[in-house]
Amino acid sequence: MSKDAVNTAAAASRSDAAQVPADAGDAGYSKDLKPRHLNMIAIGGAIGTGLFLGAGGRLHNAGPALAIAYLVCGIFAFFVVKALGELVLYRPSSGSFVSYAREFLGEKGAYVAGWMYFLNWSTTGIADITAIALYTHYWSLFTDIPQWVLALVALAVVLVVNLISVKIFGEMEFWFSIIKVATLVGFMLIGIFLLATQQKVGGGTPGLSVITDNGGVFPHGMMPVVLVMQGVIFAYAALELVGVAAGETAEPEKIVPRAVNSIMWRVGLFYVGSVVLLALLLPGSVYSADQSPFVTVLSKIGIPAAGDVMNLVVLTAAMSSLNSGLYSTGRILRSMAMAGSAPKFTARMNRSQVPYGGILLTCGVCVLGVGLNFLVPAQAFEIVLNVASLGIISTWVIIMVCHLVFVRRAKAGLISRPTFRLRGTPVTEIATIVFLLACLGMMWNDPEVGRKTLLLIPLIAAMLVAGWFGVRRRVSQTADQELSQLTK
Repeated sequence: MSKDAVNTAAAASRSDAAQVPADAGDAGYSKDLKPRHLNMIAIGGAIGTGLFLGAGGRLHNAGPALAIAYLVCGIFAFFVVKALGELVLYRPSSGSFVSYAREFLGEKGAYVAGWMYFLNWSTTGIADITAIALYTHYWSLFTDIPQWVLALVALAVVLVVNLISVKIFGEMEFWFSIIKVATLVGFMLIGIFLLATQQKVGGGTPGLSVITDNGGVFPHGMMPVVLVMQGVIFAYAALELVGVAAGETAEPEKIVPRAVNSIMWRVGLFYVGSVVLLALLLPGSVYSADQSPFVTVLSKIGIPAAGDVMNLVVLTAAMSSLNSGLYSTGRILRSMAMAGSAPKFTARMNRSQVPYGGILLTCGVCVLGVGLNFLVPAQAFEIVLNVASLGIISTWVIIMVCHLVFVRRAKAGLISRPTFRLRGTPVTEIATIVFLLACLGMMWNDPEVGRKTLLLIPLIAAMLVAGWFGVRRRVSQTADQELSQLTK
């Protein structure tokens, strides 16, 4: 039985339907996330290790043109979040895009959306605990502790925080984001001061001459800029958290538009602005993938403990990412479990109205990451990071496809669009989908890691097909039960 049939039955029996959530997985949640929590979750989703750490290697490869790559990818990321924001205002749901995929693409669409998102965050979680262990080893106090032990401790701490209550999660994300924003603002003020006063940085004078004297905006041509796009897209992963968190806020219609609209200027200020500053302060060749570009600059001007401060911030960014991953997958898996496409135990909630079943399943996969840190500590990070990129690109594509169907139904008079909406449809959605698929295709040009990652797609597809045949009967039975309840 399709979701459309359930919705039709709900419309025909409004008195009953009014008592039943549009998505059964939305029942039972508290509304404890405050506006400041959602706003900082939006910021936190836009600022992470992709900027604090990843920008160094990308600046080395692409030069100042990296700012253009961040801007282009940021625009398409904004389109995705704007589309999701419109869907949220149409119907807030903790199941977020999985719930919308169920409504507009059917159960198969929701199944693919949910499990690909789970693949993204479970593998990202492995990358996060690996990164946390590596960053912690920076300090001599922890160098003798095995990497896998530090990874396990980090996972346990974030798990406990997530299980207590959504309010604690929101507070933790709020302060994580405050630390990240304060660090970026502090660095940008230092950078602007260095430019304005023409202070020496690494023996050279900062300014446009740093760019023009070192090969210009495209020192290595266009191709390196094109190749870093896929990594830049991953840097924006987690922006979709706004849609998931909106299901646990009291007034999403007021909070979500502000949070979504502010993302664009934050991208422009923090990502593009930071990269432009970095390019004006030092040549791209000075930066490296092994060190945060901010540490590189601060160490060149002799600021004491620059490495310690930035290492703490990058550690915070990784903890924030792990925290967000457990939060979002718990809600997504519960939405799927209520429809029959995820294990039944992932639908369970504790007394604090936290879906602990889904959170524990994600943690179970992350424990495999602890094993990776034990077996291959040097390669653990790279192995999982590229697999996660497949999940985030597929998630964003599904959001845009859902929005296309949503707009088509609105034009047919079947549903109403909110006043807060993505403009330029269907061109905006199609352009975004083409861009995301192109970024995926660019991975083929990286024979060492990217090409091997793409070769995993047939295996993942086969696993999804096999899984669907395993759950389709339960999905059908769940839909029939929901239909019978609505038509009683």
